[in-house]
Amino acid sequence: MSLFFYLFFGLIGLFLVLFARSMRKTQRYGKAATDSEALQESGRGHVAHLPQIRQALGEADLKYLSQKAPGVLARRARKERRRVALAYLLAVREDFEGLLRLAKIIAVLSPEVAVVQEFERVRLAAKFTWRYELIRMQLRAGLAPLPRLDALSDFVSGMSVRMETAMKELGERAALAAELASSFDGGGRDVT
Repeated sequence: MSLFFYLFFGLIGLFLVLFARSMRKTQRYGKAATDSEALQESGRGHVAHLPQIRQALGEADLKYLSQKAPGVLARRARKERRRVALAYLLAVREDFEGLLRLAKIIAVLSPEVAVVQEFERVRLAAKFTWRYELIRMQLRAGLAPLPRLDALSDFVSGMSVRMETAMKELGERAALAAELASSFDGGGRDVT
């Protein structure tokens, strides 16, 4: 076998391990909110704090800190900021996992969900996991991957908008079905 063959399957194995690890962490954390809270707040929890994270990891802020503070204090502040950025990254992950739970609920309630949509959900989870782990490793290494962090946040926010649209469409269909059912049951409307 060639080296390319081994590298290809090694990369696929790495993706599977990262995906399994992310699923295991999901089960370990448990549900942070009730299902009704998750339906109302899915995908939005992290967005409010992104400007502060940008500032905390920004080069100008770190440069100012290194000029004005003693070396020990500046290193401690950088370490704390990385810790806060990692906590933010975890919040983004929790929002994404809430959106995945919501997608499963929508899939159960929607009759036209096909295998393609299920595959899309798995693909999105793998894409998110890859980006998440890359950013997490960069933060742990002391780097400030702001563009990637912005992109991940935008990815989750975009998914939130898609879920809201799907829920709205599902609600409209349910209302139409209820209206049709009541008109056939003699609910006061005339079908003619």
